[in-house]
Amino acid sequence: MASIKDVAKRANVSTATVSRVLRNAGNVTEETKQRVLEAIEALNYQPNVLGRYLRRMETETVLVVVPDITNPFFSKVLRGIEAVALEHGYQVLLGDTQNDAQLEEQYLNVLPQRQVDGMIFLTARIRKELMEEMARQFPIVLACEYLEGTDIPTVSIDNISSARKATEHLIHLGHRRIAHLSGPMDVILGRDRLRGYYQALAQHGIDADPALVQEGDFSYESGYNMTLKLLALEEPPTAIFAANDEMAIGAIKAIRHRGGRVPDDVAVVGFDDIQMASIFEPAVTTIAQPTFEIGQKAMELLLQLIEGNEVSRRQLVLPDHLVIRESCGGKCSV
Repeated sequence: MASIKDVAKRANVSTATVSRVLRNAGNVTEETKQRVLEAIEALNYQPNVLGRYLRRMETETVLVVVPDITNPFFSKVLRGIEAVALEHGYQVLLGDTQNDAQLEEQYLNVLPQRQVDGMIFLTARIRKELMEEMARQFPIVLACEYLEGTDIPTVSIDNISSARKATEHLIHLGHRRIAHLSGPMDVILGRDRLRGYYQALAQHGIDADPALVQEGDFSYESGYNMTLKLLALEEPPTAIFAANDEMAIGAIKAIRHRGGRVPDDVAVVGFDDIQMASIFEPAVTTIAQPTFEIGQKAMELLLQLIEGNEVSRRQLVLPDHLVIRESCGGKCSV
């Protein structure tokens, strides 16, 4: 069965233009309209009934919900979302939950009120049952964070394997006493990156020391404070893998304030590859995520849902890579 994307491709227009022709919404030249109608006839395209119903009440606005607007990681993701949204005539609204799951649930209420056409969540700390119930009724996409065992369309990287990769890099440099500054355990990213850390240790025959795992909150301050605790151990770590770059930078500051040198005394690896990671001295070795592409793919998935099209691939796992910089003794290599 032909989809609206097939019609758009054949007519050499955007899906938004096809939608405008179907709704007789104007703002389409007669020549373009004729091409679209010919493509619809040639492909025998049958518009989705639910999609038509939703489009009658459309706002051509989407809401993107982030857990912490001050976290620089999300800036490129948002740019990717907006690039695709603007191309298809949509505006993007932003909601900041401030890491509050209750506030995240409140944003969900925007959908039944028809204030937006769909939502992209860059946070997934809400009750799984509630999110799944809403996703069955309204267009919802998850990006960056995700819910385990759900069919909600999701765009992310493999956080377990990438954390394992980061930890193994330190192991290959000769480190055996490796600490981990984790994210919050009530956040899937915190749990999965901790799993990757443990997997790397186990695969290389290194016993995990509970004292070397400190739970942070993805902030610079928690990275700094948790590292001070690690440095106070009778046998402190020789390397630290932080679950994000902000905590990694906090860790480097703490090591310096205690008179240590990075990477000579303690090597540090972060996660996300925010801009500051390459500017900071020493530049931070980190896992780079395709942030702009995550945003693009998430918005493309949301548009398919808004148009009432079936989404064939509901779980998109994009590639990441290790960027080796000075904070663990390696040369810069992307």
